[in-house]
Amino acid sequence: MQNPIRLVLIAAPLIGACGASFPPPTQRLADAQSAERSAREVGANSAPAAQLSLKLAADQIGMAQKAMANGDNEQADSLLIRAKMDAELALAQAREKTARVDHQEAAADSAEQKTTNAVQGAIK
Repeated sequence: MQNPIRLVLIAAPLIGACGASFPPPTQRLADAQSAERSAREVGANSAPAAQLSLKLAADQIGMAQKAMANGDNEQADSLLIRAKMDAELALAQAREKTARVDHQEAAADSAEQKTTNAVQGAIK
């Protein structure tokens, strides 16, 4: 009767320790990589404000992958949360640059159209 009790006393902490481990943050990794890819596709590499955020995201993804390989899934999870936020910031900064350029082009087109309208009005 002592053997089953000993087995339970020895196995219980080991089973508890296995259940308490942090799972690999594979979904967070995919989300961070997706956000980084989206930022690159929108042109974050060409927007000076977005370049730093994009680099930070890429670096953090790399560090998270190393942490996952070393079994430090909690650290990897934290890095991936930050990486996704930095990638999303780079995406927003790239979109802001695109919107600013579009605004400038629209303003120039509007000024050109006003000049054309004034010239045509003077001819009539």
